[in-house]
Amino acid sequence: MTIGEVAARSDVNIQTIRFYERKGLVLPDARNAAGYRQYTDVAVRRVRFIKHAQEIGFSLKEIGELLSLRVDEETTCADVRGKAQEKIVAVELKIRNLQHVREALLGLVARCDVDRPVSDCPILEALDEADLAR
Repeated sequence: MTIGEVAARSDVNIQTIRFYERKGLVLPDARNAAGYRQYTDVAVRRVRFIKHAQEIGFSLKEIGELLSLRVDEETTCADVRGKAQEKIVAVELKIRNLQHVREALLGLVARCDVDRPVSDCPILEALDEADLAR
């Protein structure tokens, strides 16, 4: 099938397929006599795998590692589970960081009196001073 067919069946655009190719995540199976890329159903499955992995937060580098694990005959489910557990730790750290950002923003908004002139805005002042905790 053509790159356009893979894109349509995977619900992505052609540029996404080309991007994944540049990253080494999806490769054409062959080229026809005119030099056009030719793919099989395996490419569609890979693109869908990449999309789903991205949706739950895996980076393209991490997805490449997962795809490598998938073809390594010595890999066990425990290896894949380990990658998922590493991702959970990273997500939990990101959540904690976002909670700190939220708290800082809530504090800034609470200090903001909407009737003040912008020259006396505590949000802008705090950002100038990088003192978001006060």
